[in-house]
Amino acid sequence: MPLTLRVLSWNIHKCVGGLDRRYDPARTAATIAACSPDVVLLQEVAQNGRWYSHHRQVDVLGDALAMPHRSYFVNVRFGPRRGEYGNAVLSHYPITDTENIDLTIAGKKARSVLHAQLRLPTSTGHSRTMHVFNLHLGLGERERREQLRRLLVADRFTAIHAATPLVVAGDFNDVYGSLGKRMLVPVGLRGPARSPRTFPAWAPVRALDSVFVRGDLELLTLERPRTRGVRSASDHLPLLGTLRLPPAGSASSVRG
Repeated sequence: MPLTLRVLSWNIHKCVGGLDRRYDPARTAATIAACSPDVVLLQEVAQNGRWYSHHRQVDVLGDALAMPHRSYFVNVRFGPRRGEYGNAVLSHYPITDTENIDLTIAGKKARSVLHAQLRLPTSTGHSRTMHVFNLHLGLGERERREQLRRLLVADRFTAIHAATPLVVAGDFNDVYGSLGKRMLVPVGLRGPARSPRTFPAWAPVRALDSVFVRGDLELLTLERPRTRGVRSASDHLPLLGTLRLPPAGSASSVRG
């Protein structure tokens, strides 16, 4: 039997509400929990700042969600008041390997993609590897294209067999909605025909965030959760993808 996975991607704005500017990690955790995800890819996850009660948000959220498997990497450092922030992966399944890939363009804010390798159980009693790449791209169109190009030629990406299940998701800052079609689809990734609008959360007009898959992983649905409080918890709306993964050795599974 195929494994059905729920993968949530969200720029959580350091657990600060987009409208009320209230710091409330419990609200962020409750919004995620209402979606019942198996794997969570988060951007703008903060730690150490007085503004955030010196919380290490990856652990505050991971504990609240009962997700023991975590990876976190800091991109941007401000100081003792505003702390620092970066990307995080939370999972119910074991993370067997992880590494950050620097995508920073000289003279621009630090950006990266966090790679995590997960081990997933299957109905046959075996397990399968799935790779996730959690990214947060820059604000300029040329910057974003160059960052995606760097990802696609990075050793961590090119070493993965084309048939192995792989997810690329996060905050693309894709103002024009063209990055996936121009750069990801030509190299075998598949995504929605049109990504849902996610920004600003209270009245979304831009599809800045998205989810793409490769290998024998199938993206069944990609939607904006409609849970209570979702429009106030951040300045972005989360995306929830439902994915299907065949067991190892099945007709549709070549390698994993």
